[in-house]
Amino acid sequence: MGLRIGVVGLGRIGAFHTGTLAGLPEVDELVITDAVPAAVDAAAAAFPTARAVADIDAVLDADVDAVIVATATPTHAPFIEKAVAANTPVFCEKPIAMSAEESADVARRIAGSEVLVAIGYNRRFDPAFSAARAAVASGELGFITTARSTTLDPAPPPMAYIAGSGGIFRDCAVHDFDTLRWVLDDEVETVFATGTNQGDPAFSEYDDVDSATAVLTFASGTMGIVSASRYNGRGYDCRLEVHGSEDSVAAGWDDGTPMRTTDPAVTFPSGTPHGFFMDRFAEAYRRELTAFCHAVTDDTPGPVRLCSVDDALAVAVIADAATLSLTERRPVETAEVDPRLTRTLP
Repeated sequence: MGLRIGVVGLGRIGAFHTGTLAGLPEVDELVITDAVPAAVDAAAAAFPTARAVADIDAVLDADVDAVIVATATPTHAPFIEKAVAANTPVFCEKPIAMSAEESADVARRIAGSEVLVAIGYNRRFDPAFSAARAAVASGELGFITTARSTTLDPAPPPMAYIAGSGGIFRDCAVHDFDTLRWVLDDEVETVFATGTNQGDPAFSEYDDVDSATAVLTFASGTMGIVSASRYNGRGYDCRLEVHGSEDSVAAGWDDGTPMRTTDPAVTFPSGTPHGFFMDRFAEAYRRELTAFCHAVTDDTPGPVRLCSVDDALAVAVIADAATLSLTERRPVETAEVDPRLTRTLP
């Protein structure tokens, strides 16, 4: 395939994507940039196929076949639009922007373009999560009563990150919102959220919480339960359960699940707990970026669909509804915060 891929942003996830791309047979060359020179130097030294340039404009001028955006959230929207204006396919880490309204503005501005834009929601590419979606779609579970999605981080990120994250629902639980919406192929109508802060008091200074739960009511009547926390000392815990009238399935239960049973007759899980999302979902990230590379050169959809701008906008609406519910301590209908319904886009 011989692709030349640009990578903009070489922080934790950007450096991880660079390493993944460097190992893909579809990619021949990387053109990388970051505002921090040390990050560029480290990536260039680690990956011989990587060539450093000054900024995103230089990346787009380097005749790249596509660009990966892994910078801070406030830059996502303008960088997506730069790539689209340059007629360059773009894969951007979640979210599109800090709010559903901003995300809707991006969707409006790039509407009508045929340039591929994908948003990074990697759990779609985990084999177990994909199998759960297939089980729902086949009807073998019967009607779905409840679906639970859990994301528990082993420790909080730096407070400098929390300050600009948009809160736990916009930053962390969006993966759960996308997972449930995608697996169930259903839309959320109502959200009720709550949360607490028992750890670092700085969370409260940023109007955030360190642990939260949201109850989602889908159009079909299915209930979704999302649990997220910044403190899970045993390791990184990400699981999905789907309960139906005929059968139930789970994804994320393996020997690395950070759970200790108190039943003396049970030894599962017996492996080393997952440390963080990068080891837990390394294969899913590889599959996701491979799918993006193939989508750049081939319009034929793969077995798993990349997250589109419209999908990501729907997730942003759920996150905004959850954030409002947490703040006002009441159920919030997604229609109340959906910019596609609450205002006329110019």
